[in-house]
Amino acid sequence: MSSAQHEHESAIKTPKQLIAAVVAGFLVPIVCIVLLVQYVTNGQKTGAGSDSQNPEMVAARIKPVADDGFTFRDANTPKQLQSGEEVFKSTCAACHAAGVAGAPKVGDEGAWKARIAEGYDTLVSHAINGLRAMPPKGGNPDLDDVEIQPTVVYMANQSGAKFKEPEVKAPAAAPAAGDGAAAPAAGEAPAAAPAAPAAPAK
Repeated sequence: MSSAQHEHESAIKTPKQLIAAVVAGFLVPIVCIVLLVQYVTNGQKTGAGSDSQNPEMVAARIKPVADDGFTFRDANTPKQLQSGEEVFKSTCAACHAAGVAGAPKVGDEGAWKARIAEGYDTLVSHAINGLRAMPPKGGNPDLDDVEIQPTVVYMANQSGAKFKEPEVKAPAAAPAAGDGAAAPAAGEAPAAAPAAPAAPAK
């Protein structure tokens, strides 16, 4: 009987021990929370928006939105013509590299055989004007016809054709506005400037 009595005895035997246990029950969690908060907030942190006046942040805010994803070109500079391979990679590959929407896949001789049999001129006409699901110039209106021709040759020759590479001539540059005089021919001296009027005698 004495052993059973010892099992039910509590560790707290006096009122002082009870008060100490209650105080410890409140203080220990509070101390743990305080230490945890100090640990988490120990690093140097800045509030949201504190770095808004940095030069990089200011430059990012005032940068024109149109700068993202666009390449600006000077309209007065002569156009740099792309090769057939460059046009294929930038415009045509979206459909013709994987055979999307019924487009013949480049390199698939079976898919290109009947098209090559129609001839070079027909293929160029289809590429420039569009055919069925393919929009004119592959959906890139910035391409010149002289860029389409080597592209057709590149794609067809990759798919079994033996078309001759066309001669690419740069599009003629239009004379500048207000330029009435024609440029002198090669070896010809430029026209002399008109003489200035004589100063009136005093």
